[in-house]
Amino acid sequence: MDIKLYKQATTTPRIRAEIQAAPSSATNSELARQYNVSMATIRRWRYRNDVYDRPHTRHNLLATLHPGQEEVLIAAREFLRLGLDDLLVVAREFLNPPLSRSALHRMLKRRGVPTLAGLARRDAGEDEKPRHKFFKDYEPGYLHIDIKHLPRMPGEDQKRYLYVAIDRATRWVYLEVRRSQSARDARAFMKRVKGKAPSRFGRCSPTMESPSRIALRGQGSARPACRSYLLNE
Repeated sequence: MDIKLYKQATTTPRIRAEIQAAPSSATNSELARQYNVSMATIRRWRYRNDVYDRPHTRHNLLATLHPGQEEVLIAAREFLRLGLDDLLVVAREFLNPPLSRSALHRMLKRRGVPTLAGLARRDAGEDEKPRHKFFKDYEPGYLHIDIKHLPRMPGEDQKRYLYVAIDRATRWVYLEVRRSQSARDARAFMKRVKGKAPSRFGRCSPTMESPSRIALRGQGSARPACRSYLLNE
C-alpha cells in the first residue's frame, strides 16, 4: 500500500499501531518518553481507529458566492469568454465586491467550469475547428447583447434571465438578472446600458456598417425590443 506521510510527521504507521496497542496501564507520559514524541502526539494516535494522516482540507469549505451568483458568473464565463481576472472585475462590480481571486478560482474548479482553452476545445468538438468565433477588432461602441436563461434555484418559482452587454473593443461589461425576457425588460435593460456605457452607441441599425452597430442574440420579444430601442432612442 502506498502510504504518504506529512513531511513533519514524527511517527510512522508502525509506531502509531504500537501506541494504539499499548496496554491501558501505560500512561501517555510513559509512551511519550518511550517513543520520544510529545504528549499531544500520543493523545492524537492512541485513540484513533487507523494509522493514516488525515487531509488538512476543511470539511466545510466556505462559499463566498451563493448559488444564484455562481450561475451568473458561470454563464458570463461561457458566453463572454472572460479570463479569471476579467471575470473577477465583473463579479466585484455587479455581484460581490469583497470576492477574492482565489475564491472565484475555487468556485470555477468546484463547479467544473473549463478554462478558456478548455472551452475552445469543447467548441471545436471532433472537427478540431472552433465553432465559437472570438470577437474581431472593433472600435469602441460596438456592443454585443446576449440573453440567457439561468437555472432555477431551489425555492424559486420564477424564471431568471441574464442580460449581458459587452463592448467588443474595450471589453466593458454590463449585466443584469431579470425575471423575464419581455419587451419591457429588454427596453429597461438597454436604457440602463445606455446610461452606463462609457462610449456612445446604438443610434443606427444593427445591419449598418458602423462601429456602433449592435450584435444581438436571444429569443422571445426581448430581441426585437432591443433592436427597436436602438433604432428609436
